[in-house]
Amino acid sequence: MTANLISGTELSKSIRTRITLEVKELSQKGVIPGLAVILVGENPASQVYVRNKVKACEEVGFFSSLDAYPASITESELLNHIHALNKNPKIHGILVQLPLPGHIDASRVIEAIDPAKDVDGFHISSAGALVKGLPGYWPCTPFGCMKMLESINFELKGKHAVVIGRSHIVGKPMALMLLDKNATVTICHSATTDLKAITLQADVIVVAVGKINVLTADMVKSGAVVIDVGMNRDEEGKLCGDVDFEGVSKVASYITPVPGGVGPMTITMLLQNTLEAAQKRHIA
Repeated sequence: MTANLISGTELSKSIRTRITLEVKELSQKGVIPGLAVILVGENPASQVYVRNKVKACEEVGFFSSLDAYPASITESELLNHIHALNKNPKIHGILVQLPLPGHIDASRVIEAIDPAKDVDGFHISSAGALVKGLPGYWPCTPFGCMKMLESINFELKGKHAVVIGRSHIVGKPMALMLLDKNATVTICHSATTDLKAITLQADVIVVAVGKINVLTADMVKSGAVVIDVGMNRDEEGKLCGDVDFEGVSKVASYITPVPGGVGPMTITMLLQNTLEAAQKRHIA
């Protein structure tokens, strides 16, 4: 068996085309979706992520602002800036690029964002809505994973889904989204004693731990769907995921590549959340 690829690049193009059309409709009513991106410090990876997000906004017709601050900014100064953005009618979404410098409490900063502008889906109000199955903004990476499963018409009801990783950003919300679609969900992590025994039962596996070759071919049953959220570099410096792609692709029915898989979908779902925030404010 050779697995079919779920291309996040191609799926993103399709979704962004639709977003662009909806932005044009909004603009005819005098509304331009606005996203404010806050970057603190000079983390090279964060700078790349932020540039990609701002570029994506411009491509679909959003208004975007990049507010870059030195790592020496105080927490109170950062919070004051967020409060100002909360009141700015041109801004419908606020994104604080993580990680933040150690002297700043990231949780306090995220909670300062108006929940109506929490397009990253990290606010406790967004998390609570997800737990209770209420409308809200879903964290962008697991949201993108769900769209990828939807794109192949994968029926989650009654299926066994295994999530490897328990972060607040991916693992936990991913499990909740799968549960919301009536999958039977198992969460595995660093303290799981026999990971292979669990993954071999899975119909779908989502891997999000940030470590090369966490999932290998002998851990996957024939025909399973594998979503690789990881982003690493191998010994040769090439981008790779958490999954042994070459081996697992010979066992799985569908698999996401790295790069070109989940990564593009994360930014696309950020655009989707921001569009919805603008629509809710001006159409409701």
